[in-house]
Amino acid sequence: MTYHYEKVLTPSAGLRLHLNENTSGCAPGVIAALRGITCHQAAFYPDYSDVIAAAARYLRVDERQLALTNGLDEGILAASVAALRGSAEDAPFEAIVIVPAFDMYAACADAAGGRVIEIPLAGDFSFPLQQVLDHVNRRTRIVFITNPNNPTGRSVPREAILAIADAAPHATIFVDEAYADFSGTTLIGDAVLETRPHVLIGRTFAKAHGLAGLRVGALVGAAETLARVRRVVPPYSLNIAATVALPAALADTRHHEDYLRQVAESKRLLYSAFDRLSVEYWPSEANFVLARFAEGATRVVAELQKRCVYVRDRSRDAGCAGCVRITAGIIEHTRRCIDAIAEVLCGAR
Repeated sequence: MTYHYEKVLTPSAGLRLHLNENTSGCAPGVIAALRGITCHQAAFYPDYSDVIAAAARYLRVDERQLALTNGLDEGILAASVAALRGSAEDAPFEAIVIVPAFDMYAACADAAGGRVIEIPLAGDFSFPLQQVLDHVNRRTRIVFITNPNNPTGRSVPREAILAIADAAPHATIFVDEAYADFSGTTLIGDAVLETRPHVLIGRTFAKAHGLAGLRVGALVGAAETLARVRRVVPPYSLNIAATVALPAALADTRHHEDYLRQVAESKRLLYSAFDRLSVEYWPSEANFVLARFAEGATRVVAELQKRCVYVRDRSRDAGCAGCVRITAGIIEHTRRCIDAIAEVLCGAR
């Protein structure tokens, strides 16, 4: 089986609530920083000293524990190659992916020559710890865990992550914390990681900081674990625009905090609307909400698209039949989406 990332429609206009983007845009200081790029900065390879220092301060880690990547996607690919390098065709190394999950885990593990082992969440989307432990073996080289999960928005218990790390000391335990800004929980700085250097944490500045178009991600882990990953990442992976934008974004805490506040309120509005419309949903620790429209999911997505409201049909994901994922961001956008959903559902009834 071949795995790949499912590219979706990216309209230039309309309400984009299908890719978990920050639809408020980046902080104003980011644009000012980009406008300040000189002709020489554009012509020269970037110096990463300032951007690494800014990211390390923000994440509260030593610079030796940090690697910046061209979006977290590159970090996922680099970790996959580093872990699965040398995989044999007759007895390939294995990558465990708990599904539903971000497409890039399986796509990168497959591209690196590994065998992808998919383990589904339980029927209520709870974390299948025992099933993961049952599949860990000597060929396991990387385990992908999203916390909070995408697309369910549910958090993974810290104890479950540590149990997997203890069961697979020979594998990279990749904890994708792309949505940690919204959940408020992270393994970064957790003292237990000092005895588990094979745990690698992924972060992105695309969601909460609005830098998806500039492609900036980060890997946090032990220096020896990152050393293997650094061999895979190109020396000038971040372009000059990303290097000047990230410090500006991290400096504007007010913009960041306002977006987090709006996400929390938008989720509350969605929950209330779904209760009123008798739509099943799952409380989320991320900047999106997964809702089940059952057999009407495809029609709901299509009807919303006609109204230039774009949401993500996740019906083909494991255990997500009839489910739609909706970005919860700017309050005004959420209200417009709710009005459109109510119009579609009430019109059908």
